[in-house]
Amino acid sequence: MGAPLITEEPYASNGTVPVYDADAHIAEPTSVWEEYTDPKYRDLVMQCRPTGAADSVFVEDESMDTSAAPACIPNAYGTNVTWDDIVPGSYDPVERLKVMDAEGLAAALMFPSVHLMSGDIADGDVAAANARGYNRWMSDFVSENPDRLFGVGVTPLQSIDHAVAEIEFCAQAGLTGMTFRPERYNGLELFSDEMDRVWAAAEDHDMTVAIHGSFGSKMKSFARTRYTNQFYVHMVCHPFEQMASVMEMVASGVLDNHPQLRVGFFESGLGWLPYWLDRLDEHKESMGHLVPKLKREPTEIFSEQCFVTMEAGEGEAFAQLADMGLAHTVVWGSDYPHYDCTYPGALAELDETFERIGRGELRSEVVYTNARRFMGLR
Repeated sequence: MGAPLITEEPYASNGTVPVYDADAHIAEPTSVWEEYTDPKYRDLVMQCRPTGAADSVFVEDESMDTSAAPACIPNAYGTNVTWDDIVPGSYDPVERLKVMDAEGLAAALMFPSVHLMSGDIADGDVAAANARGYNRWMSDFVSENPDRLFGVGVTPLQSIDHAVAEIEFCAQAGLTGMTFRPERYNGLELFSDEMDRVWAAAEDHDMTVAIHGSFGSKMKSFARTRYTNQFYVHMVCHPFEQMASVMEMVASGVLDNHPQLRVGFFESGLGWLPYWLDRLDEHKESMGHLVPKLKREPTEIFSEQCFVTMEAGEGEAFAQLADMGLAHTVVWGSDYPHYDCTYPGALAELDETFERIGRGELRSEVVYTNARRFMGLR
C-alpha cells in the first residue's frame, strides 16, 4: 500500500518536512466489542466494563482486576477516571485529526491500547475474533483520512492459521502493518518454525511488523515472574522484553530468511540499543557457531531491516546511535493519548532535544524519511 507525499504547509512544522508520529495510540470505544466483534465472542474478547465505581479490563469473561483508563488518558495515571472519561481524540478520527493539527503532525500510525493485552487470551478462536473486531474498527477509523491516519492490526498469534488470515485481511482492509507483544503467546517463540508462515505473510503483503510492548498484561514475562509492584513491572517490561526480541529476530536467522521484512521494536526507548547491538556483534564473533542461521553481523541486519522508537528525552542515546551510523533506524512517537505522553507540546519537546544535542540536521530523517520507510510508503 502507499500514500501520496504530503506537502501542505500547515502540516509542516517549523517550515520543514511533514512530521509523522510513528507510535501513537487509540483508546478502544465500546463499539469495538459491542458492534464490530462476532456476537458469538462478544463476552469473551478484550473489553472494559464498569465494576462499581471503577472499571476493569475483562478477558474471556474474567476480570483482570485492573483499570486501563488511567493509563489511556494524558496525565491521568493515579486518578479515579473510568473508561467513560477517555478523550474523543483517542477514538473519534475527526477529533484525532484536530489534535494532530494542533500538534503540527501530518500523519500518525495508530496502535491499540486495551488490545495490546490480547496475548492474555488463551483460546485461538477467541483471539481471532478479538483481533478481527478490532481490525475492522481500525479499518473504518483510518478510512476517515487515509493520507493522514494509519493503523496496525492486532495479530492473533495464539493460532498461526488465524494470524496468517488476519495479515491477509488487514492488507486488504487498508491497514499498514501488524502488531503483537514481544512476550510469548501460549509459549510460541518468535524464531519457531511455525512463525515462519507469519513472517512470510507479512513479507508477501508488504505489511510492516511492529513488536510493541505494554504493561498490565498477565502474560508470562520477565517482569511478571519477578514483580507485582507496577513501578518495577513498568520499568523492566518494555526494554527487557524488547532486548530479547531483537536478539531472537536477529540471531535466529528470521531476518536473513526474510530480507524484505521490516520490523520495529516500539515503546521501549533506545538507550539500550547501542550496548545490545555491540554485545550481539561480539557474541557472533565468539559464539557464532551456536547460531548457524545468523549469516550477517547483527548490527548490519538491524541497520537494513529494523527500526526503533525515540522518546524526546533520549537525545544523548540517539546521538550515540547516529555516531554508529544508525540514525536511519530511528522513528519518533508521541504515545498520545497515554498517561505519560507529552500533551500538548510533544513535537516542541522533540525539537528542543534536537537543538540541545546539536543534531538538528537529522530531525527530518527521524520524523519523516524513516517513518515513511518503516510504514512502507513510497
